[in-house]
Amino acid sequence: MRCYLHAFLLCVVLTFVSLLYVFSQLTSTLEDRDGRSVSEQDVPDRRRHDTGHLRRKRPGLAGLRERERLDRERKSSVGKGIRDERSHLAVVACGPRLEETLTMLKSSILFSKKPLHFYIFAEDDLHDSFRNVLESWPTTVQAKFTFAIYPITFPKENVNEWKKLFKPCASQRLFLPLILKEVDSLLYVDTDILFLQPVEHIWSLLSQFNTTHLAAMAPEHEEPRIGWYNRFARHPYYGKTGINSGVMLMNMTRLREKSFKNDMTAVALRWEEILMPLLQKYKLNITWGDQDLLNIIFHHNPESLYVFPCQWNYRPDHCIYGSNCQPAEQQGVFILHGNRGVYHDDKQPAFRAVYQAIQKYSFGEGMETSLLQPLEASLQATTHTYCGRTSHLFTKRLKQSIMSVEQDITQRK
Repeated sequence: MRCYLHAFLLCVVLTFVSLLYVFSQLTSTLEDRDGRSVSEQDVPDRRRHDTGHLRRKRPGLAGLRERERLDRERKSSVGKGIRDERSHLAVVACGPRLEETLTMLKSSILFSKKPLHFYIFAEDDLHDSFRNVLESWPTTVQAKFTFAIYPITFPKENVNEWKKLFKPCASQRLFLPLILKEVDSLLYVDTDILFLQPVEHIWSLLSQFNTTHLAAMAPEHEEPRIGWYNRFARHPYYGKTGINSGVMLMNMTRLREKSFKNDMTAVALRWEEILMPLLQKYKLNITWGDQDLLNIIFHHNPESLYVFPCQWNYRPDHCIYGSNCQPAEQQGVFILHGNRGVYHDDKQPAFRAVYQAIQKYSFGEGMETSLLQPLEASLQATTHTYCGRTSHLFTKRLKQSIMSVEQDITQRK
């Protein structure tokens, strides 16, 4: 009997010790959790204030490292009193596009009040020319921007197929999210773009994105009767008349993270997974290259696209048969897009007049007397064309931009 009693007491002691151990572990766990909660509450909102919208978190260890890096950048910036307010602008230049690209960059600098960063993708033989010209601009102008020059880069296994799609190097824009992996958001523009107001105005549209938007573009046409996609396309396209990719604002973090619905497989595909299969399926049916591929993607994922009005991407199609961009009639043209080479031929002299006015303008001169007045004189000679008759739309917003810049100059004196 005494043996049973000893055994019973031993069991009681062991049970008590076990309970103490479990209780101590539970207490430790709760303390750790409380510690983490307090630590997380101490960390400020992890938004990318330089882009004005949320940078979505990455999962797992990669996400932890990214958050740690962003925290270090934030603390460093706060410590130095620095806030990155740059608009990030990308362009792709191949062949005889040097002067046209430089004129586009010049227009972006002239009216912007916030700093810019340029991502210039160009053929190797253009790199020195870009660098020499940009570094030759007045120091007061150079203070408004920074730049980096990149080589043209395509997937190694399909270099020639991508490079020859539509125009030389045009499809490079499709791979920007995969090349510029550390860039959160980006404004891509074609070389034949001219800014008639500050770049930060279109950059601010990022703040209007909802939780599903990851890119923004303008419709290809306003008038379906002259639309190309709705009359001739042999592939899916976005909306009623398609979209034009000459001005493309991107939240590239979201773009890299999203899985896209498609008509090739029941499985949604990531950006890096969808491009080549899409090209292989539709390459015999597409006319406008990478723009057609973007139309196909957003046809199947319409919730991902923010559509901005036509004055943000105003092209000859908006006036060649009469004015059909109502927002521009009310507010003027914000961004001029001289596609089809109209800056360099006689087909649309109103577009060419704007290009030449900005190209010939010298930094430091009065913009009203050296840019606006010569332009208005040139536009008076274009009224024999439909676009010339609506050329007051080209200068409506431009006048406001020039007035704002010159007021700032006067105030600083």
